Amino acid sequence: MTAEATIAVAPGAVGPVREKDRIHNLDMLRGFAILGILAVNAMAFAWPVELMMAEAPPPGELTRADMIGLWVTDVFFSDKMRTLFTMLFGVSVFLVGGERSDEVRGKVLIRRLLWLGLFGALHGALLWYGDILLHYAYCGLLMMLMRSWTARRLLWVGGLVTLLWGVVATLGMWGMANMPAEFAEQMEAGRPSATPESIAAAVEIYRSGWPAGLVENLKAWGVFQLMASPFLIPITVPLMMVGLGLFKSGYLAGRAPMWTYLLVLLAGGANLAVFALWAWQKTMAGEGADPTGGLAAAAGGMAPLITLFYATLLILMVRFGLKPLTRMFVPVGRMAFTNYLTQTLIMVTLYYAPWGLMWFGTHSPVEMWQVVGAVWVAQLIWSPLWLSVFQMGPLEWVWRCLTYGRMVPIRRAA
Repeated sequence: MTAEATIAVAPGAVGPVREKDRIHNLDMLRGFAILGILAVNAMAFAWPVELMMAEAPPPGELTRADMIGLWVTDVFFSDKMRTLFTMLFGVSVFLVGGERSDEVRGKVLIRRLLWLGLFGALHGALLWYGDILLHYAYCGLLMMLMRSWTARRLLWVGGLVTLLWGVVATLGMWGMANMPAEFAEQMEAGRPSATPESIAAAVEIYRSGWPAGLVENLKAWGVFQLMASPFLIPITVPLMMVGLGLFKSGYLAGRAPMWTYLLVLLAGGANLAVFALWAWQKTMAGEGADPTGGLAAAAGGMAPLITLFYATLLILMVRFGLKPLTRMFVPVGRMAFTNYLTQTLIMVTLYYAPWGLMWFGTHSPVEMWQVVGAVWVAQLIWSPLWLSVFQMGPLEWVWRCLTYGRMVPIRRAA
């Protein structure tokens, strides 16, 4: 096997991927990521956007279990799952669009991304401001320009930009934790307000039902699209490049040299262990205290390295005969679009939809983790059950019918 694996994509061949042609490792990693994303998004469903912007915990007295729940989310999930899903999206741009010279598949890819953007806009504006689909749609339109690059070029360019952002984030977080007191006060004054009064007012608006809650969500979505999403493009597109580079090189298939996997395990595992230790010390010290001198925050700046650690562990499990243990993620990954939007429907119904339970602003981190666990179990059960009858998820089917401009089969052959 050469350093760069041969990737064959038939020119002009268009149509949904057949079940026998699906790639286990991609579906496995996608399923793992889509489940993990819910653990990060739970807070944004259950509490006002002011808490997210201020990076503050839910108000009220937190128990030790609550603090551990926040620590688990921050250390093991935040930024890592989004990073993994972004990398895999870069792979899908190539698998759908083929080489840049393939005009037929290129047009299919554009239609696919435009429909994704519409889904994302509706999702964000009508249900939940934290939608990532619209962002992925226009980042995908940029990524399609680089989809024919070699693995080496994708990894060098995407990897160096990602590394640069990681270094900037690491130094920035350490610097903010150690800035002089007068600068810290000025920074704090410029942060979004998350006072108990403002949080209580926002909770009341959401719990009053629609249209007030819908308007509040729409305002938050507009702020995200105008102020946050554009600044994430230089982070998102390089991650997509890294993902496609890892795919083209054979890394995601488990065909790369063993020393590369061991190096990633060593570097990523060490980063995760140090981050977990320092973050634990900060968490146990209580609000406002940081015995690590800013190192706890700084250690979280290299999230992509921890993401690769997770991916590598799963890839090596498949490579060394533990594939059955990874199969539970595959159906979830094959229905990632449906499962992502289903997570929103479930969480919106539980927390602030007028037809739901109106739990908004009432759950502690431990209670949110219980909800997340229940949704995980539901999606791990329902995804294989659905796919035992149908070839793809219901929303995947709608998306593909729109993309290809025709009805595609959904039921499995008898």
